[in-house]
Amino acid sequence: MKLIYTNENLFLVANAKNILEAHRIEVMVKNEFAQGAIGEIAAFDAWPELWLVNDADYDKASTILENASSAQGGTEWICNHCCERNDASFELCWNCQSECC
Repeated sequence: MKLIYTNENLFLVANAKNILEAHRIEVMVKNEFAQGAIGEIAAFDAWPELWLVNDADYDKASTILENASSAQGGTEWICNHCCERNDASFELCWNCQSECC
């Protein structure tokens, strides 16, 4: 097993997990509930970690996570149905739930 991602924010680790699992890469989260141990152990030791089950997936998983993080800087879009402005991260309009573009 190889460590592929760690962050103090469990939400970001869970997001990386979801992205990799969507690409059929098997992963597991360690230290998911270790936040309560801070004080007894160092804060960095309590960070959630995402580990690859198969070491051979490391290069593919690294590329997928790099591409996912670089794609975050998209542009806003305006819904064709209700003309509401939406953030680039939305695939559906927040107002009417119509699909992007």
